[in-house]
Amino acid sequence: MTNAATIDTVRDAEYVVAPPPLPTLPVRGTSAVYPVRRVYCVGRNYAAHAIEMGHDPNKEPPFFFQKNPDNIILSGEPFPYPSMTSDVHFEIEMVVALGKGGTNIPVESALDHVYGYGVGLDMTRRDLQGEAKDLRRPWEVGKAFEASAPCSELVPASEIGHPDQGAIWLDVNGERRQAGDLNQLIWKVPEMISYLSGLFELAPGDIIMSGTPAGVGPIQKGDVMHGHVDGVGDLHTAVV
Repeated sequence: MTNAATIDTVRDAEYVVAPPPLPTLPVRGTSAVYPVRRVYCVGRNYAAHAIEMGHDPNKEPPFFFQKNPDNIILSGEPFPYPSMTSDVHFEIEMVVALGKGGTNIPVESALDHVYGYGVGLDMTRRDLQGEAKDLRRPWEVGKAFEASAPCSELVPASEIGHPDQGAIWLDVNGERRQAGDLNQLIWKVPEMISYLSGLFELAPGDIIMSGTPAGVGPIQKGDVMHGHVDGVGDLHTAVV
């Protein structure tokens, strides 16, 4: 009879290197975790933020970029100031976690695909992002670096519904730096899910960072960030 140790040895032998751990997010009130497959981010989804970044706030088709699942760190874990930059910015966002996937999802049924919500930070090496924009290059160097996606625990939509209004804010060292309301989203959650599903085949485990309000700015080592979304939760991380 084959024992468990032998089975584990065979499984390990199938990989030429050890497989990386699966990134997960905790779920409030349970010991279960949510496995993260992909991290999509919506750009310039609040009018005031579009203006502060030098763009027309009038509604235009949304655009998306990605971070890597292993860019996630959990609330309470420190954010290590990244290398090759001197201008790292915070961007507070509501996180949408999908429980069902699909392609060409109708707006009318898009919320049926949502498992739950969380609070996230889209940390950005703004100087490197700016250089990439100027050179018409991809943004990954400015967006998809280690620990660039701090996230809170998730709260199921079955418990809180689907937040479409309420305060979203970020304090740095106790001072309010960003403030907005979910009702200011240019592209609402059902619309962004529907549009994104026309570009990619979505799946359970995909999360969407839904955009940030105005007030983005730099952080320094030693700063403490506290983000909040009404009805969803809080996120804490210190810059080290």
